[in-house]
Amino acid sequence: MRRLGDLEAQIMDRLWSWGRPATVRELVDDLNKQRPLAYTTVLTVADILHGKGLLQRQKQGRAWRYEPTRSREAYTAALMQDALDVSPDRSSALAHFVERISQDEQEALRQALRSLTGDQPE
Repeated sequence: MRRLGDLEAQIMDRLWSWGRPATVRELVDDLNKQRPLAYTTVLTVADILHGKGLLQRQKQGRAWRYEPTRSREAYTAALMQDALDVSPDRSSALAHFVERISQDEQEALRQALRSLTGDQPE
C-alpha cells in the first residue's frame, strides 16, 4: 500500500474525521477553505481513491457519496505492515521502530500485545 498523495490525504482525513459519507461537493466546499480546488480535480482524486479500494461510493441522486472502506488506524497498520514486508530482517526493523517511539507508545504497544495474547501484566 502506497502512502497517500497530498490531496488524497486531505480527502481521506476529512472523511475519517467526519465519520460519515460525503459528496464531492461537500469535500470541495471544505477543501476550498484552505486552497482553491476545482470540483473536477476532487472528483478525479475521489475516483482514484475508489479505484484503489480506499473509498466506497453509493449513488445518491446524480451524485456519489463516498466513504472510507477502512478506518484511519487500519490504513496506518497496512502501511506499517508494508514497511515491514520490505525488510529482510523484520525483528531488527521492529526493534529499531520500538527504539524510536515514545514511552507512552511503547506501553500502548505492550497493552495491544497483551490483549492479543491474553497475557496479564506482571
